[in-house]
Amino acid sequence: MNILVIKLSAIGDVIHALPVSRAVKETFPEARLTWVVEPPARDLLVDNPYIDEILVFEKKKFKASLRGFWENFFPFRQKLRKGRFDVALDLQGLGKSAAIAFFSDAPRRYGTADMREGSGWVSKPVRGPNAKGHIVERYLDVARAAGCRVEKVEFPVAISSRDRAIAKERLLAAGVPEGRPYAVLAVGANWPNKRWPTRNYAALADWLLERYILPVFVGGGALDENLMADIERLALVPPINLVGQTTLKQLAAVIEGSCVMVGGDTGPVHLAAGLGVPAVMLMGPTDANRNGPYGQPENAIEVSRPCRWCWKRACPKGIDCLAAIHPAMVEAKVEEVLSRCPSSPPERRSISEIPQ
Repeated sequence: MNILVIKLSAIGDVIHALPVSRAVKETFPEARLTWVVEPPARDLLVDNPYIDEILVFEKKKFKASLRGFWENFFPFRQKLRKGRFDVALDLQGLGKSAAIAFFSDAPRRYGTADMREGSGWVSKPVRGPNAKGHIVERYLDVARAAGCRVEKVEFPVAISSRDRAIAKERLLAAGVPEGRPYAVLAVGANWPNKRWPTRNYAALADWLLERYILPVFVGGGALDENLMADIERLALVPPINLVGQTTLKQLAAVIEGSCVMVGGDTGPVHLAAGLGVPAVMLMGPTDANRNGPYGQPENAIEVSRPCRWCWKRACPKGIDCLAAIHPAMVEAKVEEVLSRCPSSPPERRSISEIPQ
């Protein structure tokens, strides 16, 4: 059996879909599993023991021009047809993923409960028992509809010994001695209203230092670097800055050694939850029932605004959404989380170590 999984982006969404790969291979160990993904999230899938082939869908090349579309369409379609797929699982539920599912020629095609942009006409929407639950379980419902058993929810992220060594070097060079407890804080998010104010991050960083826990900030891109510069300016003591200094796998290695992760509804925080690291998630436009830290619903802090869960990328009212979550609220939650954890980082789950 040949099975195609389509989950293109974003990083947090691809993390949420990772348990599907295990469910497929645990049920059909002889099946060949191919995953279609966009370039930014590809690294998450590399060396996944449940994935046989990764196809990279370079959306920018398709959208660059009409010529670019035709130059890339036929080679990509040929790759799909070589897969001779029996089943396609469209976990993206958009027009682009529907096109991929259609041109895969898979006779059986399944999608999520909330398909958009006409994708529900291409793949059968699965409205399973978790149609109103967490997105991880919604994706697994799609796998169940294809005949998969789900005996264990696992987030397979393979970290090489080299990536772990580089992460350790980055931490040491930035000022984190080996054995010193540290917290990881995600400075930004794709949606403007998923970002906690920089002044609050600065206050939290100072509070962590008072408790002998080093604050380590992570992120990537020019915007996150600008946010980090603001935090460094506002904090009493400049925190550890790893923004833009790690790959996704190195970031995973940094996170797995931490005592707690703090941030908005964004990829690094979902990665922490998947790794079994306590993840305090600050939420406003999205709701914890669907997007909170998986397996840690008690660690989500939602704004008290009546307009929360609006699912808008930017607030139409011009409100700084997460500003309603004060540093004291996050400090109390972090203190609660740390009281439940051992003094040294516990053995993390869902990590496959590979040699390098």
